[in-house]
Amino acid sequence: MKRLLTSCFGLGLLPVAPGTWGSLPSMLIFALLVSMGISNNYLLLVMLVLALAGSIVCVGFAPAAIARTGKNDPGEVVADEFAGQAVTFIGIATITPSQMCVAAALGFLLFRLFDIVKPWPIRKLEALPGGWGILADDLLAGVYAAIIFQACALGGLIAFLSGWI
Repeated sequence: MKRLLTSCFGLGLLPVAPGTWGSLPSMLIFALLVSMGISNNYLLLVMLVLALAGSIVCVGFAPAAIARTGKNDPGEVVADEFAGQAVTFIGIATITPSQMCVAAALGFLLFRLFDIVKPWPIRKLEALPGGWGILADDLLAGVYAAIIFQACALGGLIAFLSGWI
């Protein structure tokens, strides 16, 4: 059960880019809720719950994966990406259903960029022990992505790009 949860129901076990696969569920839930016209308050609540759930799973169950694989950050553990991607969509500016595709894609790409590049001090957080080291860098990547995402939304970039689709 621990492996099932930390791998996001097997997404982390996929052979190529498991972190990218692990980010998809949060982004897809965001896109679905926006397309349904859900209020920003409800969207905020759902993203907070997803981030919290992914965080609890990662900190609680990732140590078993570390012990089993001998790696400090096993690729199969993607609950951290699930949580970090949800953080990206917390506190967003108003996104309309017509902007959903651009907003979801932008938030997804921003999170993956910060998660892969790991600008300061994201990489330093990987040194934290156990599941905390796996999780903390992704949460901060989500915060960085959220800041840029929010600036794009408030600055009109998402609305502008949505007009081209």
